[in-house]
Amino acid sequence: MHDSPLIEARDLHAFYGESHILHGITFSVGPGECIGLMGRNGMGKSTLLRSILSIVRQRSGAVRVRGIDMMKSTPDAIARAGIAYVPEGRGIFGNLTVRENLVMAARRGFNGSRDWTFERVLKTFPPLRERLDHGGTQLSGGEQQMLTIGRALMTNPDLLILDEATEGLAPLVAKEIWSILRDIRQHGIASIVVDKDYRSVCRLADRCIVLVKGKIALEGIGRELRADMTMLTKYLSV
Repeated sequence: MHDSPLIEARDLHAFYGESHILHGITFSVGPGECIGLMGRNGMGKSTLLRSILSIVRQRSGAVRVRGIDMMKSTPDAIARAGIAYVPEGRGIFGNLTVRENLVMAARRGFNGSRDWTFERVLKTFPPLRERLDHGGTQLSGGEQQMLTIGRALMTNPDLLILDEATEGLAPLVAKEIWSILRDIRQHGIASIVVDKDYRSVCRLADRCIVLVKGKIALEGIGRELRADMTMLTKYLSV
C-alpha cells in the first residue's frame, strides 16, 4: 500500500440550500484500499460520495485526487482521473442494449491501462453474456446491478464507488455481488462501498466509517468491528 492517498477529503462541509448536511468530514482512500461507509438513512452517506465527485457543488473544504485539488473540477474531470461511480438506483441507460451500455463506457484507465475489456467484464458477469441484445430495462435487478458495475469497470478505474451495492436484490444475488466485489479487490482496485448489510461491508472492507448526522461517529478496522458488533449496532440498528 502506498502512502499517498488516491482520494482525500479534508474538513468537507456540504449543503443543500439552507440545510447543512456534512459537518467537516476528513477521510482518505489509499490505492487498493476498501472503505466501508455506513450509517442510517439520511446521515449523509450519499451526500459525501456526491460531494467527493463534485456532483454536489455547494460545499467547502478540500477534495484531492492523487494529491491534486479537485474542488473546482467537474464530475467528468474526476471520472477521467480514474474514479468510477455506481449510483444508488443504478442509473443504466434503458434505451440502450447491454452491449451498448458497456461499450459506450470503454476507455483507458488514468495510467493507460486496458485491463478491463468487454470480454473480461462478460467473464466476470456471465449472466450479461446471455443478455447482450436486451435493453437495460429488460434486465432483472441483479442483472442491472451487474451491468452498472461492469460499465464502471469498463472505464478501467483505480477507485470504484458503490452507493447501496446490493439494495433490493434477492439474498442469493446479493451474495454473488459481494463475491464479485471481493474478486475486484483482488485485482487492486480501491473502493468505497455503501450498503445496509453492514456485516458483509465489514467482511469486505479494510476500514469502516460510520456517519451520524453528517459527522464521522466511528472509524475502525473492518474485521475488528465485525468481531465485536456492539458499537456498530449502537449506531446502525433502527
